[in-house]
Amino acid sequence: MTIRAAILGASGYTGAELARILSGHPDVEVTHVTSERYAGQPLSASFPHLRGSVADLVCEPLDAVKTAQKCDVAFCALPHKTSMGVVPDLLDAGLKVVDLSADFRIKEKAVYEEWYGVEHTASDLIAEAAYGLPELNRDPIRQARLVANPGCYPTAAQLALAPLAAKGLIDLGDVIVDAKSGVTGAGRSAKQATLYSEVADGFKAYSVGTHRHAPEIEQELSRLGGQAASVQFTPHLVPQLRGILATCYVRLQEKSDGEALRELYRAYYRDEPFIRIMPEGRLPNTAWVRGSNHCDIALIPDFRTGRLVVLSAIDNLIKGASGAAVQNMNLMLGLGETRGLLQGPLFP
Repeated sequence: MTIRAAILGASGYTGAELARILSGHPDVEVTHVTSERYAGQPLSASFPHLRGSVADLVCEPLDAVKTAQKCDVAFCALPHKTSMGVVPDLLDAGLKVVDLSADFRIKEKAVYEEWYGVEHTASDLIAEAAYGLPELNRDPIRQARLVANPGCYPTAAQLALAPLAAKGLIDLGDVIVDAKSGVTGAGRSAKQATLYSEVADGFKAYSVGTHRHAPEIEQELSRLGGQAASVQFTPHLVPQLRGILATCYVRLQEKSDGEALRELYRAYYRDEPFIRIMPEGRLPNTAWVRGSNHCDIALIPDFRTGRLVVLSAIDNLIKGASGAAVQNMNLMLGLGETRGLLQGPLFP
């Protein structure tokens, strides 16, 4: 049976990637797309590169009732604060929902409201929502009707540090995550800070100490490690379109060499189709994961400083957003987890 999918907020970058991935998914047909800006126009008006069957769909205004009539699963690629007003109606109509906003990621209502500056109007669903990082939370995702897709930075940081946190091998009270992202991470809306002339030939940090992904990273590392995590998170904007490179600095509880740590990671991620542990001497590069659902990880002990450096690279729009959302949908609907996601990286 073909699964009918809706993409709410289809004219953004994550919506476009969902349309592209799902157009090649053997079990799914996209039957409904929404966009306030392009309402009444085909999706190809927003994304000419998608011309064909999916892009011929006409964008409609957001309407949960109409969405429920046209699909079995809904991807909410909507802005933060918007999803919480739509998701309850979709669930009441019997749909499975993958929400790509932050509205159901943070498990404490007060923490969400502090960092996002708005009252959470669907807080009864926060506890129910499964956190959608399959490598770390697969079984709850399989049972869920609502999955909260992780943020792109938290995905890179958690996959880099999960084996160490889960095994109790690092001091979770002293974690540094220094991450760089391409400009698509800022979304598609016009903003002065992401204009070409503002970004090209430049490199800058932003939201230092105040980025909204910090509590999400701390929440999930705390859950994995069974103790409160404190993360110094600094994001940077680099003049490229896609990709996140996260450089994480941690202190090991006991001294260990690089090969032993790599073997630990290989064992931890042994059955994970999208995790690649780099061999000694090879470091992750965003160019090597571009357009794919992969995450590349490398580990380098620095015995001089007593720290371990863990690097991870993902495509922020795929493993950091739309690819992970499709991976979650596959699990929720009992499909093969890699269905529609085995395309290799784009290089160069």
